[in-house]
Amino acid sequence: MNDVLTRLGSEIDSRRHGLASESYTASLFARGEDAILKKVGEEAVEFLLAAKGDDSDHLVAEAADVWFHMLVLLSAKGLGPADVLNELQRREGISGLAEKASRVID
Repeated sequence: MNDVLTRLGSEIDSRRHGLASESYTASLFARGEDAILKKVGEEAVEFLLAAKGDDSDHLVAEAADVWFHMLVLLSAKGLGPADVLNELQRREGISGLAEKASRVID
């Protein structure tokens, strides 16, 4: 599964400077960070609304949309799937309560 995220992250990165007229992903980058942030928010809301229903296929489709747009945002910030996967791996085996308590709040 990590391979899918890695390939998708690479594809997103490759479209970062592409033609907005030829690629939805390139058009997101061309519209700037605020547009990407807005899209992540919209997709997250759609995911939550889908979770209220009983259609698991719809929920999974909306989750995929959220993940995709989050990967676009990560790419815009110079990050990628490996960064998130490494953080999840770092947290593996640590109690959620202990992990949250260990965070430094600014």
